[in-house]
Amino acid sequence: MRVGVVAERRAGERRVALVPDAVGPLLQAGLDVVVESGAGLTAFASDDAYREAGAQVLDGDVLADSDVVLTVSPLTADQAALLRPGTITLGFLPVGAQTELLAVLRERKVLAFSMEQVPRISRAQSMDALSSQALVAGYRAALVAAERLPRFFPLFMTAAGTVAPARVLVLGAGVAGLQAIATARRLGAVVEAYDVRPASADEVRSMGATFIDLGLESLEGAGGYAREMAEERAERQRELLTPYVGASDAVITTAAVPGRAAPLLVTTTMVEAMRPGSVLVDLAAESGGNCELSNAGEVVEHQGVQVWGARDVPSSMPVHASQLYSRNVASLLLLMTADGQVLPDFDDEIVAAACVTREDS
Repeated sequence: MRVGVVAERRAGERRVALVPDAVGPLLQAGLDVVVESGAGLTAFASDDAYREAGAQVLDGDVLADSDVVLTVSPLTADQAALLRPGTITLGFLPVGAQTELLAVLRERKVLAFSMEQVPRISRAQSMDALSSQALVAGYRAALVAAERLPRFFPLFMTAAGTVAPARVLVLGAGVAGLQAIATARRLGAVVEAYDVRPASADEVRSMGATFIDLGLESLEGAGGYAREMAEERAERQRELLTPYVGASDAVITTAAVPGRAAPLLVTTTMVEAMRPGSVLVDLAAESGGNCELSNAGEVVEHQGVQVWGARDVPSSMPVHASQLYSRNVASLLLLMTADGQVLPDFDDEIVAAACVTREDS
């Protein structure tokens, strides 16, 4: 069977679905790999590197002749219309925001697998693309905060006097939050963190940060995600977080609830409590924002505070983001592969959960 890797069409997307290093395991499983020429260039993977890895590189679109199509961003509806019935696709596919694409995929009788839908169970860890890309985003968020903050992150003791370390507050201690904590700590900042799941406290402390306990009920949800909170609790949480936000030089927000708008953690009033020159980095800006002032892809300055709204953050570090994603998508594909054939077993809970359209649906 032929596995096709397409060049990403979404503006700003610099990742590639399969890097040359991930070609070998697919070939060993009996699959043929075909890469659209130039697909890996923005992730610094050349056509020659794919050829050396054993893939075939073709000029033009590879969609129509592929049995399996690997992507990062969702295909366009026009691209999906080129797929043959029975084609299998693997990639990010947010079902709530891609109704037109899903309709085309169903019409074309395509088996589409969404990387967002891979269950968070131990057996699926190697396929968890949300976590791998969140790691990239968390690392990048700390760097953005350090770059935009007009002061040092670390403590300096000099002949001209002592420079106190920056205070960083991280809201949300999932994969992105923990990586932001670890990176900010490595840069020398004093870090505090809050999460609605008290179970995160030990992980936060293991990173050398202080966990903030607001004394509110836990909102631990399925699969390690946080549950959506009632507005009354959200208001109380914001009230209790206000002094911590105001005392911070940099705030990094990472909270998200899958399939829903991002929870509002920081209001305009809370931003106004921050000192001029402070920075807020909102990794949830694309899903509505954790900060009331956030706009995805923009820097909003409000009373001397910079609010950085994230957009396509993993794409800003395409080399390692693509390497990690390649391992995720290859692991899911190999789970469904036997003797050179991709045959999804829908009795497998990972396969069943990740599939969003089927030939018979």
